[in-house]
Amino acid sequence: MALLLNADMGESLGPWVMGLDEQVMPYVDLANVACGFHASDPSTMRRTVRLARQNGVTVGAHPAYPDLVGFGRRSMACSPDEIEDMVLFQVGALSAMCHAEGVSLGYIKPHGALYNDMMRDSAVLAAVMRAVASFDARLPLMVMATRDPGPTRELAEREGVRLWFEAFADRAYDGEGRLVSRREPGAVHHDEATIVDQARRIALREALHASDGSELVLEADTLCVHGDNPESVAAIQSIRETLARLGATP
Repeated sequence: MALLLNADMGESLGPWVMGLDEQVMPYVDLANVACGFHASDPSTMRRTVRLARQNGVTVGAHPAYPDLVGFGRRSMACSPDEIEDMVLFQVGALSAMCHAEGVSLGYIKPHGALYNDMMRDSAVLAAVMRAVASFDARLPLMVMATRDPGPTRELAEREGVRLWFEAFADRAYDGEGRLVSRREPGAVHHDEATIVDQARRIALREALHASDGSELVLEADTLCVHGDNPESVAAIQSIRETLARLGATP
């Protein structure tokens, strides 16, 4: 099975630059473009969409809680209706930039705390799914691959939404197949060999070692990589080369 590589992009804001988008873009298949609530601005959004088009990369909306100061990593007490509306608002903004650049929006992937909250709370997930279905039910919603994806699949069927399951090359997992909190030691892998080996295991559906010592097999459609420093860009290149050798690239 082909494993699409996705990366968070367009997270700069005005004169403040974050990420190495131009270096990362040639090695990924999917660009998760920030929509202004946790990072980015209109010019950055359009520039990132243009960069994706030039590299033949599919553009996805990366909506978040309205939390610029916390980079969207803090949960917020929003009602399901508010969540549905804020996702629609952000997806619509990025879709306008895509239209201006002559490309189509390809999928939706929530960011940070919103992403984690929807995987823990079915009411939040349903609100996000309703936003996707309202905007365009043909667009896949990217969700976390966990040990038991059954409940997420069932909810998606009820809401009429397609899913892409996502795994992470550089993050540690707990026994349920959820990401270990960044507040915990060892939650983020920094060693290139460890990151590439985890990507290989996910592509081949081999067992990972969860934080509780159990073995964990994830069924994923896409693999998230991060490229905010030269070392992580090198890791992405190695992952791409490894997946190509395995025949696990599109």
